[in-house]
Amino acid sequence: MADAHERYSGVAGTTDVLTFDLSEAGALDTDLLVCVDEARRQADRRGHPVEHELTLYIIHGVLHCLGYDDKSDADSARMHAEEDRILTAIGLGPVYAAHAGARGDRP
Repeated sequence: MADAHERYSGVAGTTDVLTFDLSEAGALDTDLLVCVDEARRQADRRGHPVEHELTLYIIHGVLHCLGYDDKSDADSARMHAEEDRILTAIGLGPVYAAHAGARGDRP
């Protein structure tokens, strides 16, 4: 994942998810690279199942393709609120908000 992060984003080091928006003519077509190793580390650190962390990464990537961004504090807060809304709606609960104080470098 570190190689892909540097190759496609120009950023050294690993990341949790990379999003590739391949959409054309209004149809959603997205490729995601998710880092299972990073998901395991973060899930262990936060005390929830790795499947919850991976689900967060997938939702985060899809939201990028739907126009959400997390570059500014305001945009990040909006995106993370939407992640938690979706996670709650599917029965996982607010994975992001539950650990927001410990995140720092997270989607």
